[in-house]
Amino acid sequence: MDIFTLYAGQGDLAAIRSGKEAVIIDAHMPTCEGVTAVQIEKGLDHYLERSNVRGLVITGLDKDHACPAGVDSILTRFEPDWVMYPTYYKATEAATEVFAIIDRHVKRRLMSSRPLLRKSVRVDRCDHRYFTDLADEFAFELFSPHMEDMDSSNNSSIVLKVTGLDSTGFSYLVTGDTESGRWETINRIFGHDLKSDVMSAPHHGARTGVNAETLLLVEPNTVLISAGVDNSYGHPYSCAVTAYQAIAEHVFSTHAELGSCLFTRRSGTDFETTLVRHFEPELSVV
Repeated sequence: MDIFTLYAGQGDLAAIRSGKEAVIIDAHMPTCEGVTAVQIEKGLDHYLERSNVRGLVITGLDKDHACPAGVDSILTRFEPDWVMYPTYYKATEAATEVFAIIDRHVKRRLMSSRPLLRKSVRVDRCDHRYFTDLADEFAFELFSPHMEDMDSSNNSSIVLKVTGLDSTGFSYLVTGDTESGRWETINRIFGHDLKSDVMSAPHHGARTGVNAETLLLVEPNTVLISAGVDNSYGHPYSCAVTAYQAIAEHVFSTHAELGSCLFTRRSGTDFETTLVRHFEPELSVV
């Protein structure tokens, strides 16, 4: 198993491979911020050229996670079996357009041999939190969202543990834009079930996404931060990076250099992350 965190400016887009399968997490493809959608698509195409893309997980419906052009590109280019998104009641500038795009692709593939399946998820509405039927090489465990705490689009984010079932498999905690107040509830309900080898930093390394108890429960070896170079939000915050460094062996961020992506894989008992540029994916991700 390995993870490719693409440089998507001030947004999120990552892909995970396990065996011959892959899953894409989020779909931010900015039109500026020093990177083009064509560069992002090229890096994604190269990384996934030998993989069967089983699904697309949209952690939230804000544009930095669900850019309409990015959702359309991924559903068109890779034709995943399913698309997962939070059962959603928050208005965002992207939600209406994204759902219209999903509707169009569902209709386009309705009579095909591989119809596009919708997976609308919310912990308090699911019969179970474990999804074992979505892929052969991955297992999925859902921790959020929950109606009790869906007080903002950020706290409506999907929190999902993705575990690779191949010989090099490990666990990766996907966190979206989940903020500290929601983490308190997740901690109380799920506790040490959150433990994962690798963790995406919530909300691009914002201080509002850091929860000390969560970090102790997850106990990640590696934290991966997706943030744009010189972004106007100041992400990642230095206090957030310090908190991650206090717990994790390794902390990496895409904001270190324009166009830098992060390629993460297990190396023996540890994990290694390599910086890769969009136009040089062949260096590490084949």
